[in-house]
Amino acid sequence: MKKGICYGCLPNGEPAARFALAAELGFQCVEVPTLRTDEERATYLKASQASGVAVSSVMNLDHWGCPLSDPDPAVRAKSVAGILESIDTAAALGGDIVLVVPAVVTAAVTYEQAWERSRDTLASVLPQAAKANVALAVENVWNKFLLSPIEFAAYVDSFKSPYMAAYFDVGNIVAYGFPQHWIRTLGPRLRKVHIKGFDGPKHAWTQLLAGSIDWAAVMAALRAVGYADAITAELQGPGPDARAGVAAISADMDQILAL
Repeated sequence: MKKGICYGCLPNGEPAARFALAAELGFQCVEVPTLRTDEERATYLKASQASGVAVSSVMNLDHWGCPLSDPDPAVRAKSVAGILESIDTAAALGGDIVLVVPAVVTAAVTYEQAWERSRDTLASVLPQAAKANVALAVENVWNKFLLSPIEFAAYVDSFKSPYMAAYFDVGNIVAYGFPQHWIRTLGPRLRKVHIKGFDGPKHAWTQLLAGSIDWAAVMAALRAVGYADAITAELQGPGPDARAGVAAISADMDQILAL
């Protein structure tokens, strides 16, 4: 498995400096945000190539502000535009996945509406994803949607496309499930993994090794399903020194990956 980190978790600076730090601290890949222009993409690509740190995936930026489940077609269209920019970003930088939050259930948006609207909208984007050879991967987040591993798998399967996949966040699931169970259910649908620390009894975010996650069980489940891709940290390191914080994340990840 590849050790990765989200671009936003690296200390502020130009892309070249941030990618160089990722390489120095032992990260093999970085997940970048949606980049809007060819100029930005060229800058990030140069930084990636110079550092030897690959771009593993793109975190789409528009799915919270413009949910795919919104009742307004214009809002959904803005979300699609953001996904297309994310696909272009991944294709330009050599990434193979765009992370997408599929829907947000609210008092005004029912579960059924979230399912139907998000599914129909994502299906409309899949031809462009396939053309770019970039898959869309829906992530489990606190959006009151896809609340069981069986349902998550069924949602991905409903597209009947190799360009629709699952992006699993280990820390996000601890509030209402066991990550090792979800991993085994998602199995071959699983294309990328986020990690962060979480203390279930306290319902609080933590550093990677400080919470209640059974990392040995998580790693055993990932190996059991044949997962060999990026494991990407999505958290800020401890303390006021940003560089030292990222170094601490890297050290924690080394322990987890060795399990």
